[in-house]
Amino acid sequence: MLYSEKVMDHFQNPRNVGKMEDADGIGEVGNAKCGDIMRMYIKVNPETQVITDVKFNTFGCGSAIATSSMATELIKGRPVSEALELSNHAVVEALDGLPPQKLHCSVLAEEAVRAAVRDYYDKNGIAYGEELRECPGHCESCGHEHCGE
Repeated sequence: MLYSEKVMDHFQNPRNVGKMEDADGIGEVGNAKCGDIMRMYIKVNPETQVITDVKFNTFGCGSAIATSSMATELIKGRPVSEALELSNHAVVEALDGLPPQKLHCSVLAEEAVRAAVRDYYDKNGIAYGEELRECPGHCESCGHEHCGE
């Protein structure tokens, strides 16, 4: 399996690792097949709705750590609405690719961001639509190519 330099860099030197005690939103997702678990923490400015800080803890393979790290980099400093637009494809592209058998890690990163935003919205009484409902694990429901693997 060949990994890009960016994947190796984010695996060996992950950004934004750690627990956030005062998080405004926390999302945890996992993949039962591979055992990866991601927990994403976000801090949001209530006036601007900008994600001012983001942290993650990931138990999993190098690709899971790299995708978590890259996802945090892609949403930090962005409005929550833009963070919701983050796709697994954008994470893969930002990492200069992942091996096909590791694409599910990018889906987990996307889902962790969405779960953290969903938690933030729930805690603050902010309504959201179907795009934030939890994925039941089959692709017809969420459109992911690799969920439920």
